[in-house]
Amino acid sequence: MNAGELLERSLAYALGCVAGVGAGPLERGTPCAEWDLGELLRHLDDSLDALHEGLTGGRIGLTPGTADPACAFRTRACAVLGAWAAGPGERVVVGELPLDVRVMAAVGAVEIAVHGWDVAQACGRRRPIPAALAAELLLVARCVVAAEDRGVRFGAPVAVPLGAGPDRRLLAFLGRRDSFAG
Repeated sequence: MNAGELLERSLAYALGCVAGVGAGPLERGTPCAEWDLGELLRHLDDSLDALHEGLTGGRIGLTPGTADPACAFRTRACAVLGAWAAGPGERVVVGELPLDVRVMAAVGAVEIAVHGWDVAQACGRRRPIPAALAAELLLVARCVVAAEDRGVRFGAPVAVPLGAGPDRRLLAFLGRRDSFAG
């Protein structure tokens, strides 16, 4: 698995999801019960800020008080892609611990794609995560989501029907129900 390609595909998917955010209110509910759409978009932007920081080795400021969090997300997504293309270092320090930059990119790809799906759901759009992308993201998620994350960062896994595709299995593993699923 190429972490940079995975990150790029997740960003492309999420950008398509965020494109569905219109000029309407950002107080709409999301699959993340504690966040409305505006808070979810700000969280996505913060996640991209952390990825950018890790890829560039520097610190960029958050976009405080932006009136358009969807636009901020698009801008930061382009910066992250540019930083990856520029050739990030091999390691990033998270707190006091070194982390391989490819692991950071792969985990970021899960975060971005799944929250992109959350945005599409909040906007009432059916936008499944592409099967090949979801299958790779599920492998990453199974490696990094621990029991201690349940109830804090993720809900309990949700049952899916036998033969469910990788997109539904990924979402279910992370505690999400596909409201458009049959």
